[in-house]
Amino acid sequence: MTTMSTRTPLTTSSATLLVAEREITTQLRSKPFLISMVVLVMIVVGGIVGANIFGGDDEDDQVPAAVVGLDETVTEGLEEAGVEATTSATMDDAEDLLREEEVEAIIAADGDSPSGVRVIGLDSEPNDVAQLLAVTPTTEVLEGGEADGALRMLVPAAFGMVFMFVGISCGMMIVQNTIQEKQNRIVELLLAAISARALLGGKILGNSVLALGQGVVLAAASVVGLLITGQQDMLDVLTVPMLWFVLFFIPGFVLVASMFAAGASMVSRQEDSGTVVTPTMMLLMAPYFVVVFFNDNPLAMTIASYVPFSAPVAMPARMFFNEAEWFEPLLALGVLALATVLMTLLAAKIYSRSLLQTGQRVSLKTALSSAD
Repeated sequence: MTTMSTRTPLTTSSATLLVAEREITTQLRSKPFLISMVVLVMIVVGGIVGANIFGGDDEDDQVPAAVVGLDETVTEGLEEAGVEATTSATMDDAEDLLREEEVEAIIAADGDSPSGVRVIGLDSEPNDVAQLLAVTPTTEVLEGGEADGALRMLVPAAFGMVFMFVGISCGMMIVQNTIQEKQNRIVELLLAAISARALLGGKILGNSVLALGQGVVLAAASVVGLLITGQQDMLDVLTVPMLWFVLFFIPGFVLVASMFAAGASMVSRQEDSGTVVTPTMMLLMAPYFVVVFFNDNPLAMTIASYVPFSAPVAMPARMFFNEAEWFEPLLALGVLALATVLMTLLAAKIYSRSLLQTGQRVSLKTALSSAD
């Protein structure tokens, strides 16, 4: 009597999760992947610490000045304000120090001055010292962001670099694995057990988890760098935009991952991959250049925040600058999610119709017109 054993076929969801698990474990065991992750973390932390060290010197420099006729309490106040005070017994002694350029100005008691002191320069008005002595009122803004200057470039550029580097690195993993499976004809064995859509879904899901993990690790590295350098205020301002960046990053990466997978399924050799992945890589790099060159252009940033490929970078940047209305992130996220769904459906059609075709590169027209 012959006993036949039957194996229950995998459901689409089970197959998708199985492929995703394989993608994740394969990359986590890859030394190049782990090394690149460590290098990126070191660059992020080192960049923040380095910028704080080399960019904070100006704030710590004190302006040397000779002090005449002021009591000790006032002199201590001047030092706290940023003046390197040198007490002189007489005005003549102070003038000698000024002429010898050992000090930049003289701060002398003056009963006729409203501030009680008089600031004397050598051949020009000592504005640096005068600014240190000036009483600066507390300021606030009713509209607009709190960040400007260098931050208008640094923060969007940081979002853009993370999205670009993580997107390209994880996207190229999809490309290389897909083409390798076609070259080795492993894909024929896989498709005998699971559907092409489950295979595509697993690749996208697995690499999305890896990409999100990379993004979270880099964000954590940024937090550590800010805490090490004592920039708690900056961390408080960045927290909400960083959370929104993660929310936008997820559908944004799924969007480009679908394009990478669809493009890779159309070729059978690694040498031919450049022709199909270059457009996606250009779309990944575009947000970085947009926010770097147009971060001070409200119209350009507003438009970019609603374009699916640049929204993950532009909208969190606008939120950091407090230039977005409360409903705009939700609207932009909805547009991005819709674009991601449509692109994933299109990618699934291309992927399933091109995966088993080997030899010459499959054209987009052929992939869309051929039967599954």
